[in-house]
Amino acid sequence: MARNIISTTQAPAAIGTYSQAVRTGQTVYLSGQIGLDPANGQLVEGIENQIQRVFQNLKAVAEAAGGSLADAVKLNIYLTDLAHFAKVNEIMATYFVQPYPARAAVGVASLPRGAQVEADAILVLA
Repeated sequence: MARNIISTTQAPAAIGTYSQAVRTGQTVYLSGQIGLDPANGQLVEGIENQIQRVFQNLKAVAEAAGGSLADAVKLNIYLTDLAHFAKVNEIMATYFVQPYPARAAVGVASLPRGAQVEADAILVLA
């Protein structure tokens, strides 16, 4: 099956050897997004702003793939402090509606660029 690389300027450019997303068939694998502002490539300040930016970035990549966050079937969230889990839930509820995707939340020691949160997703397009 062919792989199609998804790219958009509405989300930060890849900062390593990966693509923003890869589509194969009806499945789209979105790479992890941290709270980088795509306009300047800088990490936004504060956990709340980072969480918002992560979901905005994922949304932009999903749309570039021809879908939306409503097409997400799996979401992984990585936090350097699990005390922020409730804030993730609160903000996530503004980007997703039921039925929610399957999800994992993982506490990690560190993330790229000193980010406090990262998320990736898998979409299935109709």
